[in-house]
Amino acid sequence: MTSAVSTSEEKSLIGTRFEVEVGAVAHGGFCVARHEGRAVFVRHTLPGERVVVEVTEGHDESRYLRADAVEVLVASPDRVESACLVSGPGGCGGCDWQHASLIGQRALKAAVVTEQLKRLAGIDREIEVQKVPGVPGQPEGLHWRTRVKFAVDAEGHAGLRRSRSHEVIALSTCPIAHPRVLEAGVLEVTWPGAASVSVAAPTGPRVETNESSVRVEYLQSTTKADEAEKAKTSRKRPGAGRKPVAPKTTGHQAMGPLTVVNDAAGRLWRSRVDGFWQVHPSAPDTLVAAVLRVLKPGVHDVVWDLYAGVGLFAGAIAPSVDAVMAVESEADACRDAERNLKDLPQVSVVHARVDQWLRPGARGNLDENPDLVVLDPPRKGAGDQIVRAIAAAAPRAVAYVACDPAALARDVALFAAQGYVLDSLEAFDLFPMTHHVECVAGFVPQA
Repeated sequence: MTSAVSTSEEKSLIGTRFEVEVGAVAHGGFCVARHEGRAVFVRHTLPGERVVVEVTEGHDESRYLRADAVEVLVASPDRVESACLVSGPGGCGGCDWQHASLIGQRALKAAVVTEQLKRLAGIDREIEVQKVPGVPGQPEGLHWRTRVKFAVDAEGHAGLRRSRSHEVIALSTCPIAHPRVLEAGVLEVTWPGAASVSVAAPTGPRVETNESSVRVEYLQSTTKADEAEKAKTSRKRPGAGRKPVAPKTTGHQAMGPLTVVNDAAGRLWRSRVDGFWQVHPSAPDTLVAAVLRVLKPGVHDVVWDLYAGVGLFAGAIAPSVDAVMAVESEADACRDAERNLKDLPQVSVVHARVDQWLRPGARGNLDENPDLVVLDPPRKGAGDQIVRAIAAAAPRAVAYVACDPAALARDVALFAAQGYVLDSLEAFDLFPMTHHVECVAGFVPQA
């Protein structure tokens, strides 16, 4: 889309209101409407509704507009009252579907996955998004996010950013944050000089007594007075009833444990608060089970775990196979993986970029083709080079864990071009109230 900033020839439409009939859901947490022949991408609405929208981006020469639904004239049966006071028009950008029932949300996510597969991969298959268990004792769909990075406003209050904006909305609570994230108390104190405050909560029956970890990133420079204040406050844990003032320092400061321990897939896992770990408490077990359904590992198998992180899939697969190569580009994650998997001699943790490790001759004495491959790439997907290298290694099955349906669909097409067909696809609601959906795709060589 062209810039929303008007030139002398362009008239801004920001703030303009008009009625629209809302059409289908689109990838990204909005629905598509049309007005005067132009597409309008509308947040805070649902398919089939009639709403009044207010333009948030665009001018009279724009090919399409972005808008918020500010008044609902005809509501969808799936519309519900939002559990969050700041999730509506002009509000927090974290949740896209607070106004939709959980059944409705899953139908929307299924429609997006189905549409992306058809449009980008030429696969016409109905997809169902499966329910994932919520947090015991909490309303379903809420209080699931175990890791949250809060931004900090100019007054030092922690919060989240407005949709498509750098502006911070200060919060007193967050309905999707796990109770242990909120119990860390970071929303109850001020953080002068901080850019962000990250919280990671441990989950699982064997870590219930462990503290949440808080990591603060500061903007201001350190002075001797700041160091003295840091020495006094860094030993304090923010919490209910306390009003500590956070110290000012350069870089980062950790409060509480430096790493977080989670109980998942029958093991304990250590990871940094700012490292990667699935944020829904049920996600690790859900995804491990789905990956094992695809791979069906056997005792003599060699497995590649690409983008291995702290070793979740490698640790789950290793007891059933001969060898696992866990490849991860981030040094800290590799150190965590080595510690997490030190009792599994069949696992080799490799610190390398996946694309470089897959090049012919780059693997040295590990240059044995795999029987099975699991990959959990970043949001952009794997891409042509990596798909080609995996297919060239001729595994009998590939399990692909995807957090973006468009990237997955593009890679499905790439695998097909290399002779690997989409054999199975499961989608899971691991991010309730948001537009995000997690998929596990299974590929096998074309018969």
